[in-house]
Amino acid sequence: MSKIDPNKLLISSDFYSVQGEGISSGVPSYFVRLGICNLTCGMSRAFANKLAKEQSLEDGEIFVGDLHAEGKATWTCDSTSQWLWRGEDKEFQYLIDRWKEQGIYDDILNGNIHIIWTGGEPTIKGHQDAICNFFKYWNLTGEHSWQVYNEIETNGTVYIDEPLFMNINQINCSPKLANSGMTEKQRINPEAIKRIMQHNNYQFKFVISTEDDVKELFRDFVEPFNIPLKNVVCMPGLDDQDDFHERTNFVLEMAKIYKFRGLTRLHISAWNKTLNV
Repeated sequence: MSKIDPNKLLISSDFYSVQGEGISSGVPSYFVRLGICNLTCGMSRAFANKLAKEQSLEDGEIFVGDLHAEGKATWTCDSTSQWLWRGEDKEFQYLIDRWKEQGIYDDILNGNIHIIWTGGEPTIKGHQDAICNFFKYWNLTGEHSWQVYNEIETNGTVYIDEPLFMNINQINCSPKLANSGMTEKQRINPEAIKRIMQHNNYQFKFVISTEDDVKELFRDFVEPFNIPLKNVVCMPGLDDQDDFHERTNFVLEMAKIYKFRGLTRLHISAWNKTLNV
C-alpha cells in the first residue's frame, strides 16, 4: 500500500453532485474521492496489483474482477479505476479554490452542501491524518465555519481515531458481505464497528440482492453488535437501470419483513452520467 503524505490530500477525483445513497440521498454534496483502498472487492490482491501496474482501465470503466468471474464474489468494486492508481497529491488550498471557483463555497460553509469524504477507503491512517490537517489549515484561514457538514464513507474495517471522529458530522458505513469475495477477517473489524456506533450520527448501509444477504447482515452485523434497526439502511444491488423498479420493490419488501430502512439506489451509472459525475 502506497505511503500517504499527511500534509496533502491524495485525491483521485472531486466533484459537485447529489448524494445518491443512504439517509442523505438527494442532498447536494461535494465528493472528495481519496485514492487507495484496503479491500479489493470482487478481486484478489494479485489481480488488483496487476491492474495497478498496467493502468489499462479507462476512468470510470466497469469490469469483472477475477473473484467475480470465478463465482467467489457476485460483484466487483465499481470505483476501482479511480482509486487504484489515479490519486494525485493536492495541496490543501486546492479544495478551497475549487469550491470558490464553482461558486459553492458559501453553501459549503453554511452546510447547505455536504462534503463527502469517500474513496477508496478514507479512514486509512494516512488519510485520517491528512483530512484532519486539512481542517486545521482551513481553520487557520479564518474562513472555516462550524456549520460545515462532513460525511465520511467507510467500509468499517479501520478504527477512526479521535481527531477525525470529532470532526465528522455523519458516518456512512458500508460493511462488505461475503458476496464481495473478501474473507471474514478482511471484512469485519469488531473494534472499528463498535467505534462507529459511539458516534451520535451513523448508518450501516448494506447493498442486498437476495434474502440470504439480509440474513447474513443480521447474523454477522446487526445481532452480534446490537445495531439498532433505525441505523440500518439497505439498498438494492443494481447495475442496470432496467432493473430499477423490480430491485427497489425487492428491497422495500425486505424492509417490511425485517424492519430496516429500505431505500432505492440512485448511484448507478445512468444516474452518474446524467449528473456528469
